[in-house]
Amino acid sequence: MKPHWILTALTGLAIVFNAEASVSIGVASIGIVGSALYAGFDRVRCAFYECCSPRSKWTKLNVTALNLAFSENLYGQHLVQTVVPRALKSHLGQDQPNKALVMSFHGWTGGGKNYVARFITDSLYKLGTRSQYVHFFVSTIHFPHKEQSDIYKLHLQDWIRGNVSKCERSLFIFDEIDKMPVGMIDGIKPFIDYHENIDGVDFRKSIFIFLSNTGGPEITRLMLEMWRKGKSREEITMADMEHLIERGAFSEKGGLHKSELIQHSLVDFYVPFLPLERRHIEFCIRDEVKRRGLKGSKEFIKVVADEMTYFPPENQLFSTTGCKRVSQKVSYHIANEMYDVLFD
Repeated sequence: MKPHWILTALTGLAIVFNAEASVSIGVASIGIVGSALYAGFDRVRCAFYECCSPRSKWTKLNVTALNLAFSENLYGQHLVQTVVPRALKSHLGQDQPNKALVMSFHGWTGGGKNYVARFITDSLYKLGTRSQYVHFFVSTIHFPHKEQSDIYKLHLQDWIRGNVSKCERSLFIFDEIDKMPVGMIDGIKPFIDYHENIDGVDFRKSIFIFLSNTGGPEITRLMLEMWRKGKSREEITMADMEHLIERGAFSEKGGLHKSELIQHSLVDFYVPFLPLERRHIEFCIRDEVKRRGLKGSKEFIKVVADEMTYFPPENQLFSTTGCKRVSQKVSYHIANEMYDVLFD
């Protein structure tokens, strides 16, 4: 090869090299600019539409609002008021928690389990229960047929996987878990276990809440024992309750019966909802009357409270339905008083 041919060839290679380098630099620059533009667009979009970015205002826990909701609307549940805000704050304050947060609420109907779930939702998501990141399941509606348990399990796994892939801070609430087909809830075990990710999806920042009537008898028995010893309900601690609830949930028929979630200690908190006393029912009646823009006299509150049912028969300590029937009772007596005024 002659010298000028060599020079020409080297020059050609240099041109090709420079061209390829320019293209590579250009592509990289476009990528950087594109990422910046997307990030900017994402920030603008998040200002107006719900999104799930780490610093998003849409998915940020407001502990002050949660504590205020508890103090103004939740009666007789000092353990709930202590445990739930701290559990949420601890979990959500970690960039890399070890696992998803799992709380299991137990106790008689009317104690406030659904109330608390709603307060959590409202304090965690700006849109509350309307948030696309909140998923609410009612066992008797979504999982009614025991013979289809395996199908429900597969669908639930797909649902959880798909939604957490969209938002790591997803919330899943399972109501009436005691009526869920036995063994079905074990389908969520991989998502609440100690895995960094499953198929590239990180589930450790998500939250799971179970609502169940199981554990009610064990809770009541302990409360009666303490009452007979002269102790107040405020002296009851989580250490007194948790092992009783865990044992009851594992043994009683229902969705957590002999569950792998309990066997493998994947439920982080068993939260007891204590049966409500008459004084708590009176608070609920007062609030219901106030919510309607009316003023309820002591006599009115007493009349409504007297119509509620209490147990055990010998001392009538606790309401059998908590505050669940208060709204209907208040409505009836308000209508009854208006009827007497109009037609007396």
